[in-house]
Amino acid sequence: MEEKLRVASVGLGWVTTNRHLVTMSNNPKYEIVGVIDRRPKRAETLARERGYRHFCETDSLENVPWLDRVDAVTIGSCPPSHYPLIKSALKLGKHVLTEKPFTLTIAEGEELVDLAQEKGLTLGIVHNFQFASSTQKLLEDLQSGCFGKIKGIVASQLSNPRRRLPVWYEALPLGLFYDESPHFFYLVTRLSPGPLQFLRADIHPSTLGLVTPAVIAIQYRCDSSEHGIIPVSINMNFEATVSEWHLTVYGEHYLGDVDIFRDIYIRLPNDGLHTTKTVLRTSALATWQHWAQHFTSGIQHLTGKLRYGNEIIFERFARSVVQGSNPQDIGPEDALRVLKMQHEVIQNQTILY
Repeated sequence: MEEKLRVASVGLGWVTTNRHLVTMSNNPKYEIVGVIDRRPKRAETLARERGYRHFCETDSLENVPWLDRVDAVTIGSCPPSHYPLIKSALKLGKHVLTEKPFTLTIAEGEELVDLAQEKGLTLGIVHNFQFASSTQKLLEDLQSGCFGKIKGIVASQLSNPRRRLPVWYEALPLGLFYDESPHFFYLVTRLSPGPLQFLRADIHPSTLGLVTPAVIAIQYRCDSSEHGIIPVSINMNFEATVSEWHLTVYGEHYLGDVDIFRDIYIRLPNDGLHTTKTVLRTSALATWQHWAQHFTSGIQHLTGKLRYGNEIIFERFARSVVQGSNPQDIGPEDALRVLKMQHEVIQNQTILY
């Protein structure tokens, strides 16, 4: 029988408690040894509620007396703490799976990648939406060639500033952009059939007096031998009245749209001359596909069982630890690539007014 991966989870916010810990509890490859949080009584309360053997109230792994019973550490704390926690864990000989964003600087990220390699330890990052069922369906269609030539890729975020947000996001570079943009960077990278060349990033400043801009519009060019030049864009609006995240691919024959929050994938055929018949066909197909998938994703969403690809993340991480390798698509080089894309925007932003 394969030994379980013994894990400690650090930073007991919403993502850790509702995604990481629940996913590991449902995976027989994992044993949750204990939980760690710097806030008074947070770790103790959660450990008693869920039956974890150990807990510790600290912000330093060196202060955890039972860490020698752990093989790996998962990190879901605030972004400024990622670098010191990952570094400490690696120096203590622990494999690490961390939430995005990876670190606050490229230099920090490169140091951690080198350290993991030097120690022979597995380092992974939670870039989960690429493994959601909706994204996987889109990828399958793209790989089948049914879209024909790809004409464009657009990632769109509408974010209501009133939605549940972490208290620390305004302290980050460009605020909420820094915390949430990794999702869109790894998604457009995964979907693009060639390398992405950065073109520009336009910033509309906040109308609310925040560090987080009102709008960020990022443009790329993708060069593909099969599809030619493809425009790729990421549009993020942080002052919207509704919160919606979408990933759209435009092809010769089909349009594919991933509703990221609902984990729904809709594929629509080219509507040609845009006649009454094709308009009604588009309406019928979009409506039917949307509601049909609510009977799967919607029920999981309502019952709190929608994992948005986290189950694949944790499965790959556990397998990579056993194999002594880095996990495919979520390894240190993937983390570093997205980190560099974030800073490419920060360093080359154009503030429009």
